[in-house]
Amino acid sequence: MSNRRQARAFALQILSTWDFNRSNFNKEADLEKITDSVIKNFASNNFNERDFILDLVKKSIEKLSEIDKNIEKFAPQWPLEKMTVVDRNILRLGIFELLFSCQTPPKVVINEAIEIAKTFGSSNSPKFINGVLGAIYEEIKKEEITR
Repeated sequence: MSNRRQARAFALQILSTWDFNRSNFNKEADLEKITDSVIKNFASNNFNERDFILDLVKKSIEKLSEIDKNIEKFAPQWPLEKMTVVDRNILRLGIFELLFSCQTPPKVVINEAIEIAKTFGSSNSPKFINGVLGAIYEEIKKEEITR
């Protein structure tokens, strides 16, 4: 597994922990503490993506309202509270990268989300994640054409 994919998987773990316990979180301190714990316990010695993970998680939380509106728009049959924590947070990370971060090409973002869904989600997760992120990507392309 590449360092970036592993970093995204760690970001999923951290964001899911935050999502599950969000009322008990002191955002900055707890996110950094959880990130350091995840890296210490699960990463190899040469893992150097801490800043990428924290940036991805913190900025996804900052943009949560906008991200969740996109989930509601592109997956109207699945209310956020009915989605699994894993699927919801894979989508949040993927949507953040698609809409607000220019570091990674959109097709790579979608592929990475699908691969993470294969590992951490249910048997239906990869198809669901692909459908939602693919629809958002198609809308982005349409908007770019009309500009």
